[in-house]
Order: sequence, then C-alpha cells, then structure tokens
Amino acid sequence: MLFILNETNTICNQFLAEMRDADLQQDRMRFRRNQERIGEILAYEVSKSLTYQPVEVQTPLGTAPLNVPAEQPVLGTILRAGLPMHQGFMNIFDQSASAFITAYRKVHKSGNFVIQIEHISSPSLDDKTFILCDTMLATGQSIVEVCKELMGQYKIKALHIASIIASTEGVEHVRAHLPMANLWIGAVDEEMTTKSYIVPGLGDAGDLSFGEKL
Repeated sequence: MLFILNETNTICNQFLAEMRDADLQQDRMRFRRNQERIGEILAYEVSKSLTYQPVEVQTPLGTAPLNVPAEQPVLGTILRAGLPMHQGFMNIFDQSASAFITAYRKVHKSGNFVIQIEHISSPSLDDKTFILCDTMLATGQSIVEVCKELMGQYKIKALHIASIIASTEGVEHVRAHLPMANLWIGAVDEEMTTKSYIVPGLGDAGDLSFGEKL
C-alpha cells in the first residue's frame, strides 16, 4: 500500500509548505513542530488500518460502546532527523513502546556510500505492528537496511514506513525490497542530486532541526 498525503487538499499542505520554505525553515522550533504535526496526521491515517475491538466504557450516565485498537504498535525512528516526526507519532499512539536506530551513510572516496548501522535499541517486535518514522526517504537504502536488520531479529507481524518527503526512486527501492511494507508519505518528489538529496525537497532535515553536524 502507498498513501500520499498531499494528493488530497488538507491543512497538512500548509505544514509542508512551511517546511520547504527556505526562510521559514530557519526557525528551528517551527521546523520541528511542523514535522511533529505532519507525524500526527500520518499517525491518524495509519490508525485507520489497524485492527480494532469493541469495548464498553462506563460514563457517569451509562455505558457507551466503542471500537478501540486491539494492540498498540511499536514506533521506531532512525536518529537523528526522525526524532520530531517520531514525537508526532507518539502524541497519537501515546501508549506505544519505541525503538531507536543509529544509522548513517558511510561515504567512500569514490563518492558511493553504504548504510552503516551502529546501534539498535528496541523492545521485542515479535508478532507486533511496527511503524518506522524517518523524515526523508531519499534513496531508501537506510530504511531497507534497518528493516531487514530488524526482520532478521524479530518476526514482525505488520510493517509500516512513514516519511514526510520521499523521492520517486526511494519509494520504488523500498517497494522492491520490502514488498510487505505499507508506505505513508507526505509528498513525493521526482528528482535527487548526485549526493542523493531530494529535489526540490527541503535540505538536510537533521541539520535544520538540530544544527549543522561536523
């Protein structure tokens, strides 16, 4: 499944516009908050695909029948850029456990790179619904490598991947290598630079959120 949020006219497009704006994005707090808000909206959309069960809730005046999630998904993010978006998902799935993964592009002298996974801190994902949040889905290589590593350790029941901006190439790469994954994307851009930055994209989400790294 592939869900693209900005194919529908919603207030989310305002948040996307502000994140892309080269002047507005210099306000780090606003940039992080917009990631959080889009995360909340995507989390709401993901929630529609979960399994629900009926319950009876006692009110001061009687009982009310409701359908509530049968389980809480486990949330995950790749440090550091995905943290604000992950917070948005936690605001919605506020009883969920979380997994944190450290991964980066290890660039060779040729300019090519491989994904280096250094650390995974995660609860058990066996028979769990897992939602991986990463603000930018560029080549898709880091998401694929992280998911394959986790699936090698755990028997994940259902896999969801959420990003705010993706490239067409990245989406195709993820769908080719993780055919079981459901993708929830804010917007898809057609191009990437030679250094694998999405165009028009928005720049380096991690640097814009937390400051330039060495």
